[in-house]
Amino acid sequence: MLKAFTTYHLTVVVSFAGILFLATACQFQSEKHDNSQVVSTGSQAVVVHEDYQPIVIDDIRPQTLNNLQRFFKEMNYSWKHLDEGVPPFILGEFPQDLNDSVHVPLKKQSFFMGILPMVLLANEEVQRERKILLELLEAHGSSKDLTQTEQQVLKNLAKKYRLRGNPLTDHRTRTRLISRIDTVPPSLALAQAANESGWGSSRFAREGNNLFGEWTFKPGTGIVPNDRPPGEIYEVRKFSSLYDSVRSYLLNINTNPAYFDLRETRAQLRHQGLALTGKALAAGLVRYSTRGEAYVAEIKRMIRQNSLSRANETKLREPSAIIQTAQQSSGNGLFSSRRLVSLQNSEVWQNP
Repeated sequence: MLKAFTTYHLTVVVSFAGILFLATACQFQSEKHDNSQVVSTGSQAVVVHEDYQPIVIDDIRPQTLNNLQRFFKEMNYSWKHLDEGVPPFILGEFPQDLNDSVHVPLKKQSFFMGILPMVLLANEEVQRERKILLELLEAHGSSKDLTQTEQQVLKNLAKKYRLRGNPLTDHRTRTRLISRIDTVPPSLALAQAANESGWGSSRFAREGNNLFGEWTFKPGTGIVPNDRPPGEIYEVRKFSSLYDSVRSYLLNINTNPAYFDLRETRAQLRHQGLALTGKALAAGLVRYSTRGEAYVAEIKRMIRQNSLSRANETKLREPSAIIQTAQQSSGNGLFSSRRLVSLQNSEVWQNP
């Protein structure tokens, strides 16, 4: 008999460079290392800044929309009261009957509420990377010598965000890196996820956890579209999780030359001290779809019609509240199993 609802408890460790690590829920052994800790699970280790603490996050896999709504209720999570904070969790998969619901507003709200925490989590990763970048550049500008590890972090950030050159010596690389390592308004991400995935119902969302229609040009690594023209080799990317799709989307927006105008608009808003909005940045998505301006207009319309701009003001709740909720909910019939995930090394901290 199939279980109606499954959740996995994950321990997430955030590194000094702002990368989330999924870690096993074992006893960590640590030793001091400069202003950070070397955290070990027995076989792997990463450097974790002392400001960041491990938190528990639920990975939920509701089989029905009703189960998902029950989870939202347990978390006291409501679309009408986003100002009360968003519980951090990862949606492992969409409910099987999400798009069978005849109540369209409920379906839409459930989709947005399921995606929003992952968008906020992914944005927090980028925010921490940006913070580290600016702190290191400021230290360098103050004639302070950076350690070899700190210099390597900058090089790895430049590599991750697909830039050549040394941000310490190349002004152009430094400026472009600052403009690339920045967040995307949740309203924009939510509208695009709904549009590109058909509210989670598309074949690519179901089979490949692909929320944003990203392509790959490596044959055999993705899903071949049924209507792909003869002679084309592109495939739709497959992701191990919906959260990986969200993270990849942010990296794509932040690095792809096609979205240079979006990043320029974002940088100008930052410089002027203005808020980042989905409507303002949507204008830079002309090349996201072959539909061009019509696609941009549709994304703007989805933001407006679904009042998604209010998601830009949301924040994730404090981890302590989530830990308490998860512990209280364990074993009540909704939460039936747990998963231990191996610690993953940060690409930013590789080869220090």
